Amino acid sequence: MHPQSLSIKDFNYLLPEEKIAFHPLEKRDDAKLLVYQEGVIRTDQYKNIAAYIPENAFMIFNNTKVVEARLLFQKETGGMIEIFCLEPHEKYADITSAMNQTASVEWLCLIGGVSKWKNGVTLTLPFYIGETRYTLAAKFVEKRNDCFVVSLHWEASLSFAEILHHTGHVPLPPYIKRADEQTDKSRYQTVFARFDGSVAAPTAGLHFTNEVLHSLQQKGISKNFVTLHVGAGTFKPVKADSMLEHEMHSEFIEVEFSFIETLLKNLYNPVVAVGTTSLRTLESLYWLGNILIENPNAFDTAMPVLEQWIPYEDTPQHNTVQALEALLHFLQKHNHSKLLAKTQIIIAPEYTFKIVSGLVTNFHQPSSTLLLLVAAFIGDDWKKVYDYALENNFRFLSYGDGNLLWRN
Repeated sequence: MHPQSLSIKDFNYLLPEEKIAFHPLEKRDDAKLLVYQEGVIRTDQYKNIAAYIPENAFMIFNNTKVVEARLLFQKETGGMIEIFCLEPHEKYADITSAMNQTASVEWLCLIGGVSKWKNGVTLTLPFYIGETRYTLAAKFVEKRNDCFVVSLHWEASLSFAEILHHTGHVPLPPYIKRADEQTDKSRYQTVFARFDGSVAAPTAGLHFTNEVLHSLQQKGISKNFVTLHVGAGTFKPVKADSMLEHEMHSEFIEVEFSFIETLLKNLYNPVVAVGTTSLRTLESLYWLGNILIENPNAFDTAMPVLEQWIPYEDTPQHNTVQALEALLHFLQKHNHSKLLAKTQIIIAPEYTFKIVSGLVTNFHQPSSTLLLLVAAFIGDDWKKVYDYALENNFRFLSYGDGNLLWRN
């Protein structure tokens, strides 16, 4: 069956609210770990995850950094308008350059209370750094189908990333029904977060401590990093009856030339993606390379974009080595040290995995595209895994426990 024909109702389960983790555990690696392999389920803790991964494995983490994307502007009348910064305006080459803008920037946003924002009114948000007072100003630019364009202005010495850090709030997922707290600034962030750009954490990485990373290294397990800036679309519910009518969210990826070289050398070892975002990035590399084999000039004039149904089209599928080599050739031809692209790929049952054989991930929402990905990875046993987790008091969603899944 083509994934377009799938009904999201077949990927539902009952998730009681008391199973959702509204706060993180005191210690990251105390989180419970469910290990699934060849139909067998075991329980442990993340601090011991190295015991379940072969010493020749290659683990890939997402080093994106969550930005404080929620800006709360108070009107003179006392009313509150929230601007949720989704992603930069398309005039910027990538998220990094947009985050480094000084003085002003244009951003695609959601706006809470937009009806209260009168045309022509500039919103202001004063803030202090030490004893110095600054002001962030917001101007309404235009309305689009699913977002708004907002122009933001401030004193020129600061980057937009710094502005968000000093003025914004942590964008906790909508199912964590509480206000953000000071501890969320560090706990809704991986210990290896590096590049500003996400509005949601790559949550599988939240369980990893420096001690756990050291235990992996001690066993001889190699690791590396990719960057996928997680968008708010990761929480976008599937409202259509069939997946054909669902538009998958797109996200920015950044992958170093040297990483693709290293991945090529490790293709015949177990490749373990830490998080659905890392997996989505890795599998997208194959499909981008596959497109280049068919058309070497496909991405010469614009940023590479991978559309959601590409993996299921009736087109030639070349081997993974050839696809990655095509990507390297493309980067060399354009003298790029890293790949910048957008991926809209949807991974659902009937998907054929090209690179990843192991997945570390959290427990996901019912009827979500992330659950579709898990079902694609381990088949109908996703029900067995989730039933076990519910019956054995695992904590669900972003701040919850997680699992290590090996592909059947």
